[in-house]
Amino acid sequence: MNKIHLLLTALFLLALAACSSTKPDLGGEWQLVSYGDASNPTPALPDVDAAITFENGQMSGNVGCNGFGGEYKLNGDQITFGGIMSTMMFCEETSAQEQGVLGAFSDGVALQIQVNGDSLTITAADSASVVNLARK
Repeated sequence: MNKIHLLLTALFLLALAACSSTKPDLGGEWQLVSYGDASNPTPALPDVDAAITFENGQMSGNVGCNGFGGEYKLNGDQITFGGIMSTMMFCEETSAQEQGVLGAFSDGVALQIQVNGDSLTITAADSASVVNLARK
């Protein structure tokens, strides 16, 4: 009886550990730090309030001139964006930053994420580009 009890307890603990996959805590607002080439990211434009908010499967923000929003899904250390919509104003000063950041959030492509304290890095599937954010 003791061996059965010990075996059942061990199986229960294994099942509990398997079910408790920890998802990174993205909730809240994140300030853009840099974006672009993973080996040499471009710093975010100074004096431009560029931030992204993640909350309950919805993301929204502004990375220069245009507001944007859409859905996201987490699966372990991967994030997938879908249905991102953006306003369409042209702002020459910030257009490269907007294109660099929003271009990284391809619909349906699983991107790698790494949360390290108050830092969030979103890396493209091919590992060539990144978006680096800091918790506000």
